[in-house]
Amino acid sequence: MTSPHRLLADATGGVDPGPFALVRREGADHLDLFTGTVRPVDRLADIPLPDGPAGPRTLALVPYRQVTERGFACVDDGAPLECLEITGHARLPLDDALAALPDAPVRTTGAGFDVSDAEYADIVGRVLAEEIGRGEGANFVVHRTMRATVQGPPLVAALAALRRLLLRERGAYWTFVVHTGTRVLVGASPERHVSVDDGLVLMNPISGTFRHGGTADRAALLRFLADPKEVDELYMVLDEELKMMARVAERGGQVVGPYLKEMSHLAHTEYLLAGRGRLDVREVLRETMFAPTVTGSPMENACRVIARHEATGRRYYAGVLALLGRDEAGRQTLDAPILIRTAEISPAGELRVPVGATLVRHSTPEGEVAETHAKAAGVLAALGLRPDAPAPGPGPVQRLADDPEVRAALAARNAPLARFWLDQRPPGAVALAGLAGRRALIVDGEDTFTGMLAHQLRALGLAVEVTPWHATGPTDGHDLVVAGPGPGDPREVGQPKMAALRGLLAGRLAAGAPTLAVCLSHQLLAGLLGLPLHRRDAPYQGAQRDVTVFGASRRVGFYSTFTALADADRIATAYGPVELSRDPDDGAVHALRGPGFAGVQFHPESVLSRDGLAVLADVLAHLMSVPPGRSPVGSGHGTAERG
Repeated sequence: MTSPHRLLADATGGVDPGPFALVRREGADHLDLFTGTVRPVDRLADIPLPDGPAGPRTLALVPYRQVTERGFACVDDGAPLECLEITGHARLPLDDALAALPDAPVRTTGAGFDVSDAEYADIVGRVLAEEIGRGEGANFVVHRTMRATVQGPPLVAALAALRRLLLRERGAYWTFVVHTGTRVLVGASPERHVSVDDGLVLMNPISGTFRHGGTADRAALLRFLADPKEVDELYMVLDEELKMMARVAERGGQVVGPYLKEMSHLAHTEYLLAGRGRLDVREVLRETMFAPTVTGSPMENACRVIARHEATGRRYYAGVLALLGRDEAGRQTLDAPILIRTAEISPAGELRVPVGATLVRHSTPEGEVAETHAKAAGVLAALGLRPDAPAPGPGPVQRLADDPEVRAALAARNAPLARFWLDQRPPGAVALAGLAGRRALIVDGEDTFTGMLAHQLRALGLAVEVTPWHATGPTDGHDLVVAGPGPGDPREVGQPKMAALRGLLAGRLAAGAPTLAVCLSHQLLAGLLGLPLHRRDAPYQGAQRDVTVFGASRRVGFYSTFTALADADRIATAYGPVELSRDPDDGAVHALRGPGFAGVQFHPESVLSRDGLAVLADVLAHLMSVPPGRSPVGSGHGTAERG
């Protein structure tokens, strides 16, 4: 292959060296140079990953529009899935790269956001009121794009921007330039989406943004770490990525962290999720399209919400760069950062820098506008569109995360969370007597919390299947049916999903067959029992509360906008007497149970439900005539079966 120095000399001199990628991975003292040929493919399954010696095989540029592979909605802009089939790989020491890259300012004209601050603030307000406020989900990311025109050769501008990012940005997971001939991408992404190495699957949800502009204030950072909005943001994306890990790792994901990710203009909070899996890495990519930190939750409906509120397609924003290869034993490997903090430059010099903010129930329009400016600051500074952060001084960088109070504040975030997802336990540690060989069917209402619920029920001893609401079929062969959560208004009983779930529940009640309803399905069950349904004035999306559940105090997590109401603790129904656990202030029904059925408004499977496993053990004791949960399940501090 052409030497790295020759390739960079050609590119800097205006000679197209052909397709290549130059990548510095987090902590590396060198850059990897990949060269080869580029070809587009239609599907993730078509990404080439041939056998052969150990090493990288393909670098894929995966656009956001690939979510259509999963049947999800998007504004389809036609951005292609391009694959750099790697035929050459060399390493370039960091100092050599800095010396070879062009040391010149990037010049642009006509810079401006395609959606103004005022327009973006209006979109934020509508999403809060019309989507989160109406039960469509817990959080959503809506993007806007800084556009400009690059003066001079686009590849030279991208390489100059790369040099500034290498010098000025810190904490990036990947800092890179990718040149395919049809486009150039340059960026410094802070976030690993998913990686696979030796069967270990890792995901890295990052959320919560502390804006400091290069001069961090310790007291302000401590206030940020205690801010309920920032805490809730991270918890919600943690839950959403645990849903993904439930699909690609055999025992789901174990939570490690949280940590502080420090960058030049801002800092983020993050977790690491780890689990063991055997899927083809291309299937891992497909099952994890795309990160909730750039879409929202629940995922399928988040894509619908994005399509409703974004006027233009996302192109590569929120997609991934995916480096696929093989290790010494021939096993597949994957390393895929999210395409954020990234600029795309066309051969004609058209520059696009997309950026988005995470909208949650605590959000304010002005706060989210400011967040989009802060998130774009690093790459915009590299492109000469914003002031640079202060240059790092001599000697090691002083890390805020090394401060004892900061470490303590981060550690304190785990205190209210479910130990099921944080701890390792031997197989069978929490299994209940009497469940071995018994089967459960979980019906998914378009919220893959059902995957996490499946892992918990398996840990308790059940054999579990999951099926979508529109393909349920007969349920006679199952000892338990769990009607799951999902977005939407449960009062719209004619809507196809609501009608299907109500029909499922009515049939199970009539047959007296053991049934558990969670969140949306709990609301539908309450409606069948004659209870009125009410939209909350303030959504409970990502809310954690201490509530009484059938006489026991439980700390649990809610993702709901609607609730059933009752004015008594017991009611008579056509299906027998029903016991209700109600809120003492407003009569909201947190849980109910009757002969052979039960419902919970909260999510026992959520990382927010510290006592969720204990609730499930008690419910199974009621529904399936098994002994109630023994310690530690029954203690209120559920533990996990992990491998």
